[in-house]
Parts: sequence; C-alpha cells; structure tokens
Amino acid sequence: MNRRTLFTTSLTTALAAALAQRAGAQTMDDTTQASFDTVMAFMAAMNDGPDAMSPLMAGDMVWHNEGDTTLPWIGETRGKAAIFAFLEVFGANLKTTLWENTDAFASGDTVAVFGRMNGVTPHSGREIGTFSFALRAKVRDEQVVLWHWFEDSFAVSQAYHGRA
Repeated sequence: MNRRTLFTTSLTTALAAALAQRAGAQTMDDTTQASFDTVMAFMAAMNDGPDAMSPLMAGDMVWHNEGDTTLPWIGETRGKAAIFAFLEVFGANLKTTLWENTDAFASGDTVAVFGRMNGVTPHSGREIGTFSFALRAKVRDEQVVLWHWFEDSFAVSQAYHGRA
C-alpha cells in the first residue's frame, strides 16, 4: 500500500478546509476551536500519510472502530505505531471512493463529524454502496487522543464477505 494514500481520496483535504471555514464563522471558545481545527487537520493529514499525521496524534491515542468484528479493522488500537500498522490493514481492505463530511460540531475537547462514504473491498472486489458514518474525536493539547469511528458495518461486512 502506498503509505501516502491511507484514504484514497483527495476530497478529504478540500472538505476539511471547507468545514473549517464554516466553523470559523461560528462563535467558538478557544478550546473548542482548537479541537475542531485539530480534527479537521488530522482528517486532511490522512491523505499525506504518517509523517503528516504523527504530530497531530497523542502518543497514547486510541483508534476505535465499532462494528462487525469479522472485519480485520474493527476494534480498538492504542498508540501511534499500532495505529499506523492498523491503517495498513485498513487501507489494504477498504479503498475509499467517496468521503463527504456533511456536518461537524465541537464542544470543548470533543468533535463530532457526520457524513457519507463509499468504497470497494479488495477482499471480495465488491462496492459497498453509499453509507453513513459518524466520528467522535477527543483532543488534548492540540493532538487527537481518541478517534471513535461508527459506520454501517452491516453494509461494509456484506461487501467484504461478498454478500452484497
């Protein structure tokens, strides 16, 4: 896998910038704005790989994906090195073809992002179909400490296992 394309879409960067601009028009306290900006920067950095992502990650960061545990990327991963290894597995098993953030909110150290995705699972070669996602992220000292991901794991599992 090309480590520079953990999520294979150039749309991520543009969407993160657009969301950040919209958020700038809202009134946020400094902590909330810093948390929002950190999460949007982290999303954009996913396009550029580990060197871009690492400074935005706390050493004790937790990445947790909810869903069908028969998928190799579901569960909890702790620490930068383990997260980068996990992202290799994720990238080998899901090729993102659509990523659209539709809403994002922040309060203090917590950021929520909602959107739509689609992808292909190389395991079966099947397209998933457009599905919704939700993200709850936590930020400490302008670094992501929690990336808690929710997706339609039924649709993703069906495609992965060749049943869609």
